[in-house]
Amino acid sequence: MIQPRRRQILIAAGALLAAPRVVAQSSRIHRVAFLSSGRQPDSAAGLKAFLEGLRALDYHEGRNFALDARYGDYSAERTAKLAAEIAAGKPAVILASGSAIAAAIRQSPPLPVIFIHSGDPVDAGYADSLPRPGRNATGISLLALDLILMRMEFLKEDRPRMRRVAFLASPEHAGQKRELAASRAAADRIGVEVLYHEARNPAELTAALPAVIAGKPDAALLFSDALMVGQRQELAAFFLKHKMPSAAGWSAFPDSGHVLSYGPERSAVWRRAANFADRIIKGARPGDLPIELPTVFELVVNRGVAAAMKLTLPQSLLLRADRVIE
Repeated sequence: MIQPRRRQILIAAGALLAAPRVVAQSSRIHRVAFLSSGRQPDSAAGLKAFLEGLRALDYHEGRNFALDARYGDYSAERTAKLAAEIAAGKPAVILASGSAIAAAIRQSPPLPVIFIHSGDPVDAGYADSLPRPGRNATGISLLALDLILMRMEFLKEDRPRMRRVAFLASPEHAGQKRELAASRAAADRIGVEVLYHEARNPAELTAALPAVIAGKPDAALLFSDALMVGQRQELAAFFLKHKMPSAAGWSAFPDSGHVLSYGPERSAVWRRAANFADRIIKGARPGDLPIELPTVFELVVNRGVAAAMKLTLPQSLLLRADRVIE
């Protein structure tokens, strides 16, 4: 029986580090920048968790830090412009996600950057290695290849006769090749055929969807890359129309109308980012701080969407869910 791992701690990739907590008692106002490539509503939960993490470390907005939050609205041009504006203010640290990471890192002169990255930061060119990033950025990678098999097994609990699964991903996502290889290996283990479809932008994704249906898959699995996250609501409507259950790695997907997700609990990851900010503000170099991997996972199930698809989710799956959306 599959048991999802629940509330645990984040561990450093490569080594366990236990840094003493020292609260800065200073009247200095530290400028903390937040840059997202997405929309403000899509980033609100992550930013809220990050600010909660800062408060736990005795950082209070207006008293000892000032927040500069910017949103690229899924426009690379706008995101790059905002990154330059942020850099001109010389913040103590920039927290970035999505394609905003690259925009923040390439500012000159380099500024300290913390990232929440859905792929492999080494493959993306953001770091030399996980244990020692060696550059001006560090943070947390959400790429958890060992969870792919569990997502497929959760889907198979819902559809015991599942034989074919459509995978959708952007080939430009760092770590996509390793994630696809892990997906094929997981499918082989449970005797499921993989139908892989890729797209680089919303137009290509829309054009690929008829081929997804033509392959007659029993379910769909989405990689948690920027394209799929940005198009998750449109994809949910498409899969609902065709009564095809879909799953992904982040709870934002079932929250937007997909059947289930199993993966990192993102609020815990964003809260953890505050520890990086604290250490950098106190003088640590990003390149010396190991990139971390999450071990806080959650299973989220959308029973309402399943019912709309005329699917009856097994009680065993519902009982193990951390959250059930009605």
